[in-house]
Amino acid sequence: MPVGRQTQTPRLPPRWFIRLAWVVHRGGYRVLGGRVALWRPRGQRWGVLRLTTTGRRTGARRGVIVAYLEDGPNLVTLAMNGWGPGEPAWWLNLQARPEADADLVDGHRLVQARAATGDERTRLWARWRETDKNLDAFAARRPSPTAVVVLEPRGGRVAGEAGEG
Repeated sequence: MPVGRQTQTPRLPPRWFIRLAWVVHRGGYRVLGGRVALWRPRGQRWGVLRLTTTGRRTGARRGVIVAYLEDGPNLVTLAMNGWGPGEPAWWLNLQARPEADADLVDGHRLVQARAATGDERTRLWARWRETDKNLDAFAARRPSPTAVVVLEPRGGRVAGEAGEG
């Protein structure tokens, strides 16, 4: 960086606002049955899905709305916790119990989660960076690296396909 030139850290809304936005989005999903709250990625934009995990302590089913990209048959999201410190509860749940359900605008998928590592993580992070030029600056706010979470089809099939009941 040239001497005397400052880079400005992009501004994030207050944490309470970020949390409120996700609560409202989740409520919209419930009220409207997912018709408006979910969408597919298009061009340089991410999509939105509802991910249902199993609580690591309680065993209760927990739903969360997350942004995602498609990578072949896989869905890819970021465990960013609103760019705050700590891991989001859904990612901690997936680390303990990787099987989950993904509700997409065009159907339901059974998925298995894992963290991308190495070259795969680098490639997928670069894809996310294409959707938001401030991604690296936002991620730098976190005290630990942001996990790139890959949701692979469980058993190689999508729920609702022929032969599944």
